[in-house]
Amino acid sequence: MGARFYTYIWTLYDCMEAAQLAGKRFVVLDRPNPVTGRSAEGPVLHKEFATFVGRQPISQAHGMTVAELARLFNGEFLTAPVALDTVLMTGWRRADFYDAAGLPWVPPSPNMPTPDTALVYAGTCLFEGTNLSEGRGTTRPFELLGAEGIDGRWAAAANELGLPGVYFREAYFAPTFSKFQGKTVGGVQIHVHDRAAYDPVRTGIGLLVTAKRGWAGFAWRSDNWIDKLTGSPQVRTAIDAGAGVDEVVAGWREELAAFRRTRKEYLLYR
Repeated sequence: MGARFYTYIWTLYDCMEAAQLAGKRFVVLDRPNPVTGRSAEGPVLHKEFATFVGRQPISQAHGMTVAELARLFNGEFLTAPVALDTVLMTGWRRADFYDAAGLPWVPPSPNMPTPDTALVYAGTCLFEGTNLSEGRGTTRPFELLGAEGIDGRWAAAANELGLPGVYFREAYFAPTFSKFQGKTVGGVQIHVHDRAAYDPVRTGIGLLVTAKRGWAGFAWRSDNWIDKLTGSPQVRTAIDAGAGVDEVVAGWREELAAFRRTRKEYLLYR
């Protein structure tokens, strides 16, 4: 899904590690990154926060295909390299969204029902680290966000940020499972109107900032899951200190620039 915390890529990593230990050849059949391979965005994982939602220091939205990630893992992170073969795609370009492939969408998990979900996921999955619903239990997971006691003021505040390529609509929904199951909650629905301009990570930060400022009931999950999703305490502590979107984003700028330089060496499509 193009996001560090979507765990398929860490299953890939673990299998590569196992193959290296067993002395086996490892073959990766490449496939499209559904949200393009244009650029890496967002904070970079700190090693001390490594979990199954992030084993190694890559950015939150990595902008790579699985074959490119396998090459990166092999060159930068495995204790010893595995005998790796990659089978490349034909006809895919880095700027392509999933619909350009002409392939049917097969949901890789119950809460990833459409390519629209994938488009927003790298940012709004951060709400799993809060007490707000991230839309699980609805037909629009990660596009709907909310909680009891939130009203239209949140959408208004989010729209005032002027985030590129996206508009926020006041929304009310009742999740059938997960947070607020069976209860009607208020919040926002995300409408991406220019996906080329849209930045899911910056959008996710903007929504966190405005939710915390505008809703007295806002809280992080008690296990600081947000730190595992973002890769360090930086995002949480900056928002708690009252930082705006630009300040939060500036906190990972140098680490992201370093990752982009490393990433460039392993790209297979131009």
